[in-house]
Amino acid sequence: MDLRAIGLGLAFAFMWSSAFTSARMIVADAPPLTALALRFLISGVLGIAVARAMGQTWTLTRTQWRSTFVFGLCQNALYLGLFFVAMQRIEASLAAIIAAAMPLFVGFFGWIVFGDRLRPMAIIGLILGLGGVALIMGSRLSGGADGLGLILCIIGTLALTVATLSVRGASSGGNVLMIVGLQMLVGAAALAIAALLLETWEVTWSLRLILAFLYTTLIPGLLATVTWFVLVNRIGAVRAATFHFLNPFFGVVIAWAVLGEGVTTLDVAGALVIAVGILAVQLSKQVAKPVPA
Repeated sequence: MDLRAIGLGLAFAFMWSSAFTSARMIVADAPPLTALALRFLISGVLGIAVARAMGQTWTLTRTQWRSTFVFGLCQNALYLGLFFVAMQRIEASLAAIIAAAMPLFVGFFGWIVFGDRLRPMAIIGLILGLGGVALIMGSRLSGGADGLGLILCIIGTLALTVATLSVRGASSGGNVLMIVGLQMLVGAAALAIAALLLETWEVTWSLRLILAFLYTTLIPGLLATVTWFVLVNRIGAVRAATFHFLNPFFGVVIAWAVLGEGVTTLDVAGALVIAVGILAVQLSKQVAKPVPA
């Protein structure tokens, strides 16, 4: 892994983790589902425009079309929709930690549902990582964290896990950025329907809200996605996924630095345990199926 790949991986992890802090700022002043639908509409249109400029087409394989709808609904609508609603009730750092456990859920359900073979290191990593999640959730619940918010985050993470497991190999036919843009439009449509049924348009306009919305739309929404695919193309998906182990740390630190959220010793300990668990799972995959740099 060269220095450029390391830089790309660090940049992706930082941008991905920062999305929870900017989302927390948005939902404090705007209806969450409406804001998210608008974000995906803008990101989707921009993504498709860039894809067309790169010569990508609307012609997708059957697997890619299925991926577009499954991922658009499960990741963009359910996962992020539930997280945006939950962050009206819980802190960004806690949401980031729960979401960061997604690779552990993918490893666990891939093992249970698809019969993926796990090396001993991966099994130990799963146990450690899920134990870290339980540690943090237990600590936060005893400290008065909102139970419904936690449940929404867990359901959202499971939805993202389902999406990830359902679209294996969907990028093999090319047109990756086009697929990403179309997925965002699927999510925007689903969220717009939910927003019309469940929300009222009440916005407290401020410079902070506008900047947070623009940041969330352009940086985690588009730039992080492009960075991820560049990284995967450079070093392979297995090695690229190793950088997810940084997400619990970045998520907590960014929320502390920007929002002033409190961090306890158990939060730090749990985040470190989750990070070690994710790293162990990913390293075991590299040992089992090395990817040339």
